[in-house]
Amino acid sequence: MADKNKNKLAFLSMPAPASYVAGLGRGASGFTTRSDIGPAREGPSAEVIAEAQARRGEEADVDPEQFQDPDNEYGLFAGTTYEADDEEADRIYEQVDKNMDARRRARREALENEELAKHRAERPKIQQQFADLKRGLAVVTDEEWESIPEVGNLTRKKRKRDERSFVVPDSVLVGDRSKTEYENALDVRQQEAGGFETPADSGTLTNFVEMGQARDKILSLKLDQVSGTSTSSGLATSIDPKGYLTSLDSVVLKTDAEIGDIKRARMLFDSLVKSNPKHAPGWIAAACLEEHAGRMVAARKLIKMGCEQCPKSEDVWLEAARLHNNDDAKVVLANAVQHVGQSVKIWLAAADLEHDIKAKKRVLRKALEHIPNSVRLWKETVNLESNPVDARILLARAVEVIPLSVELWLALARLETPEKAKAVLNKARKAVPTSHEIWIAAGRLLEQEAYADDKPDDKRNKELEMVDRTIELGVRELRRHGVLLTREQWLKEAERCESEGSPRTCEAIIKATIAMDVEEEDRLDTWVSDAEAAEVKGNIGTARAILAYALKVFPDKRSLWRKAADLEKAHGTRESLNAILERAVHHCPQAEVLWLMLAKEKWLAGDVPAAREVLEKAFVANPESEQIWLAAVKLEAENGELGVARELLVRARTVADTQRIWMKSAVFERQQGQLSTALETLETALKKYPKFAKLYMIQGQIHQSQGNMAAARASFAAGIKACPKYVTLWILASRLEEVDGRSIKARALLDKARLANPGNDQLWAEAVGVEERSGGATQAKTVLARGLQECPNSGLLWSMAIWAEPRPTRKSRSADALRKAADDPLVLCTVARLFWAERKIEKARQWFERAVAANPDLGDTWGWWLKFERQHGTPEYQEDVIKKCVAAEPHHSSTWQSIAKDMKNTGKSTSEILELVANALH
Repeated sequence: MADKNKNKLAFLSMPAPASYVAGLGRGASGFTTRSDIGPAREGPSAEVIAEAQARRGEEADVDPEQFQDPDNEYGLFAGTTYEADDEEADRIYEQVDKNMDARRRARREALENEELAKHRAERPKIQQQFADLKRGLAVVTDEEWESIPEVGNLTRKKRKRDERSFVVPDSVLVGDRSKTEYENALDVRQQEAGGFETPADSGTLTNFVEMGQARDKILSLKLDQVSGTSTSSGLATSIDPKGYLTSLDSVVLKTDAEIGDIKRARMLFDSLVKSNPKHAPGWIAAACLEEHAGRMVAARKLIKMGCEQCPKSEDVWLEAARLHNNDDAKVVLANAVQHVGQSVKIWLAAADLEHDIKAKKRVLRKALEHIPNSVRLWKETVNLESNPVDARILLARAVEVIPLSVELWLALARLETPEKAKAVLNKARKAVPTSHEIWIAAGRLLEQEAYADDKPDDKRNKELEMVDRTIELGVRELRRHGVLLTREQWLKEAERCESEGSPRTCEAIIKATIAMDVEEEDRLDTWVSDAEAAEVKGNIGTARAILAYALKVFPDKRSLWRKAADLEKAHGTRESLNAILERAVHHCPQAEVLWLMLAKEKWLAGDVPAAREVLEKAFVANPESEQIWLAAVKLEAENGELGVARELLVRARTVADTQRIWMKSAVFERQQGQLSTALETLETALKKYPKFAKLYMIQGQIHQSQGNMAAARASFAAGIKACPKYVTLWILASRLEEVDGRSIKARALLDKARLANPGNDQLWAEAVGVEERSGGATQAKTVLARGLQECPNSGLLWSMAIWAEPRPTRKSRSADALRKAADDPLVLCTVARLFWAERKIEKARQWFERAVAANPDLGDTWGWWLKFERQHGTPEYQEDVIKKCVAAEPHHSSTWQSIAKDMKNTGKSTSEILELVANALH
């Protein structure tokens, strides 16, 4: 046993084999440690490692391409080379892979977005849940914010109150008291010389009196020096000693960064002027830099050097004059004219430096000696002359020197008498045959002469015809000399003439040039668009002249006459409107609307016989015209001629025999209280026109007013059967049942009506009204929600939805309504009423204006606006609303129609109906 252990120890002390690696049998490999540095040995070779793996039964790792001969490769692409087409193919395949990945990515992102949207819809963010409440915070007033209570302890934990108190020491109180006090006593160690011992150094005495006297003496010396009283230096300046200290406040203290920037800029400009001393802008910039830095002396020195280096640059001389005071600037400009005597700017700057008119004139006349062909100098010289005679003499000399200046010719013509002005313009026309301004000035001169004195109309008309001939001749002459102004340029000149008070010259220009550069088939549309554009700009005379020329070319166009009549109605007088309408009916006798407009104007003017005469002529030209017959009936009825009106209706039923005439006959009899006659008329009319819904409506209403519910129900039922698409019939039938106490029947009728007329918001609104009137507020909201689902863009339903909300949420509901039906007048009117309720007067007025602009035919909107102005507006605002409503002549809206068609209000005017509507709305 001892020998065995001895052999084991001997084995451990034996040296390792040369190729021994510790742990190789367990898969370890050779490595080198820091102790091996020096006589380190190499690791085992590949053969030794393979031998050891073979003893363990492991197979050696063999690279399949290890022994491959590159010259004897095999495979699909063996023996080929990688060329440019291979590279291109790889690039194409790579691009295809990228596109496929991008397409999949787009689908993947779309799917992710869809899932995210679904998730947000199911679980919205806190921000989205409180969006309406956040919008409501915009209307919270300052008082409401201040009244919000403070947040208390929400943790429900009982907090310990620290009720301990501490006594404040007296030293703190005394120290706080002495903080705001001032020391008002001097040191007791006062010496006889008047000095006081300095606390910092008790051995030194300071005499404050002598220090103050020395300071005053030095300051007085400085002020004497700068004011020029001290002649020891031989320098005198213009500094005001009294304002010296005040001027110190205006000194601008520059920061270190600004000073650094100025130094760098100074170096750059210094290099610039040294490298290129003939570059004038460099000297100007360098001088401006010094001026900005507050070094005026250096700036003047630099600009003086610039003037010496660039004596031919007028900008340098002007900058030098600007940097000097007035007297020195005169000297600078006097030197400037020695070098650049042809510079107009130099002479004008020199004239501006003079404060005396005579001196200015002397400078300018000296300038004209050097530059006699400068129009600007002549104009400045003439403007200084207060005597017209002297100005006329100067202008006469100016046009001799500069015969091609149109401005000078025109100025001379304005100063001359009319006869001499004609001679001047003739000379100007010969001197400048290419100027259209001279021809226009000649036309304006002739127009001025025509209206100068009280002349007979014949003579004035002949003189005005001369204006037309002059402008026409001018256009021909300009064309002959090659001056081809465009049509738009001539229109601008016409508008300018109108704005300057020459309407006949404007008309003459339109006559001579409006047909230029226009294709024959496009003339009407082009002229109408030109007239509309001129009207929008406010050039009514230009628009009137364009339409007048168009009517001469197209005298049989009804639309053109209607546009001209509308223009006169909006901007002209009653006489001009009557004149244009009389011409219109003469050229277009078959145009019923023109006859009616003329008759209405005569009637509004109070000339009822003239209106009858117009309608009689209209009968002759249009014997079967329904509108003319009804207009004649209305005229007679409004003027109390009821018998004549009835006879006209009888004749109209014989001659014209239209369903509207039969309806108006029944309405007329009903208004006169002849209900039996009205019913007989309706029965006859229904036999002729069984599909006319209004006949059934009037018949049912008459029966309902008589208390005959069964007959009224039968009339409405017959009407619904004959005209199922007429919504008003369904609504009247439902209201009849509701009045009769049959709300269930009313609901059933409305349900049938919605089946026959799907998507109709009036039927849904009526259904909501039925539920509200029967006391079912919850059911009314349900019906309203269903109606909004079927008619999401209905302004009527959105308006009802806004008012159905409680006050705090109405604003957010109105925002939703504006998104769905932004331009609906009912929604706009509702928003205006909301602003009204919040006392936002100006905003409410603006929204009422938007509502009536969106649809002026809704009478209820006008009523709400007038009611608003009655409460918050001035009498001027109220009159303006009434005037606009009368001009618009509204006919629709529920409250307006119910009041206007009431038999008690027959014959009332639009303004009276508006007052009744405003009082009825609530």
